[in-house]
Amino acid sequence: MFKNLKSDLPASIVVFFVALPLCLGIALASGAPLFSGLIAGIVGGIVVGALSGSKIGVSGPAAGLAAIVLTAIGSLGGYQNFLVAVVIAGIIQIIFGILKAGVIGYYFPSSVIKGMLTGIGIIIILKQIPHFFGYDSEPEGADSFIEASGENTFSAILHIVDNITIGSMIIGFIGLGIILLWDKVLAKKAKFFQVIQGPLVAVVVGIIYVVLTSGSDSLSILDKHLVSVPVPEDTTSFLNQFSFPNFSAITNTEVWIVAFTMALVASLETLLCVEATDKLDPHKNVTPTNRELLAQGTGNIISGLIGGLPITQVIVRSSANIQSGGRTKLSAIIHGFFLLISVILIPRLLNLIPLSVLAAILLVVGYKLAKPSLFKIMYGLGWKQWLPFITTVVGIVFTDLLIGISLGLLVGIVVVLLKSYQNSHFLHIEDNNNGKHQIKMTLAEEVTFFNKGAILKELDRLPKDTYLEINLIKTRYLDNDVIEILEDFLLIAEERNIDIKLVSKRGVVENPASFIHFFNERPKSDLSLS
Repeated sequence: MFKNLKSDLPASIVVFFVALPLCLGIALASGAPLFSGLIAGIVGGIVVGALSGSKIGVSGPAAGLAAIVLTAIGSLGGYQNFLVAVVIAGIIQIIFGILKAGVIGYYFPSSVIKGMLTGIGIIIILKQIPHFFGYDSEPEGADSFIEASGENTFSAILHIVDNITIGSMIIGFIGLGIILLWDKVLAKKAKFFQVIQGPLVAVVVGIIYVVLTSGSDSLSILDKHLVSVPVPEDTTSFLNQFSFPNFSAITNTEVWIVAFTMALVASLETLLCVEATDKLDPHKNVTPTNRELLAQGTGNIISGLIGGLPITQVIVRSSANIQSGGRTKLSAIIHGFFLLISVILIPRLLNLIPLSVLAAILLVVGYKLAKPSLFKIMYGLGWKQWLPFITTVVGIVFTDLLIGISLGLLVGIVVVLLKSYQNSHFLHIEDNNNGKHQIKMTLAEEVTFFNKGAILKELDRLPKDTYLEINLIKTRYLDNDVIEILEDFLLIAEERNIDIKLVSKRGVVENPASFIHFFNERPKSDLSLS
């Protein structure tokens, strides 16, 4: 694992700077103590990173759970009662892993996963534009279209003009320039520029700017536009930031409902992120999903026991890790240690980092996820790929992550049903012979009740005086619903003077008296023809 340290260490620094404001912002959006977000980030990096089978996935508090957490803290009667639900959610996730529920992650269409990545990229860009110009009314890490402040994603952008912070904007552009220069030019010149990442230099320059302009009325940056890590005065006050579950609330039914809800949503977000991360991975590693659920469950138990927010694998941090050259899980683990060490030793230094510089880092991450060329590629693949893709993108941008993915998945299922409808049979019309139409219908390998509409439509369209050959040689499974359609068609065929020839591996039958009789050698629940 350590042989890739030269790649993992620089990547972990970038992930650290991406994770820091997100941990704080999600805690703020969740109505939880700020330190709880940092705890979740630390546990997600060190514990989940160590246990996970993912080489490049990074875990931490997720924006998708913020609304659930905010509501649950109030309804459960306090944060310590809520922590009981986090611990139980972790246990439920471990049970999911033992039951091998991770297989669900493999059933999301590729078009929906690509739409998720693109949608998240667009959301990152749109949400970071206000922070880039110094308009910080919304916490970092928010991903919902409707914001807690009452604005939405686009209205917040429109209000930038009246809320620009000159100092934040200046250092934001300087930071963005440094990152792009590093990425496009300097990194290709020498290995030194690959080891020292552009985002680190941008953050250092941002801190220097804050220090040098602190006395200026026009160029200085106020504290509310800087990172705000809790600063303990001594060891005791640091330890007092940890919260512990109130296990007397374990008998509360609502605690269990919240726990199951969080376990379900966190597991789903993690599995989606795993699929997306594996697609982004240039080395195409495959993450064991059941092991991931076990790792996430363990992380949530530990996070809940010491006062942290619930954890999932997070695509923003994971994609930043990949884009920065991370190769193994060591990158995620180191980033967790950076969070731990920094909040203990240098919280005041961290509080000199401008949010606009961190927004510049995230803007680059978002652009790499949502490159315009991907839209062209997906459109070129045809409507069956384009429609679920664009539905997912639009859904994520105008609602939130889970709703957007659900919409994309729903459209994907409809597309699959349409494809199944179209592929249920092949119809071949041959030359007329002996005064009858010669028509050959070859059924597909798998014919289910989804296909009955298409087959029924074609049978109804057959003209009188037709010779119909139904070829079942390639068919391995024929649903009972379809057999009943064929059975009913026998009456119509007799009235229309339609002769039927049934061809299968069992032989040839001319004008069968009953289709059901032909298939009655096998149970109706499994009318396999192989």
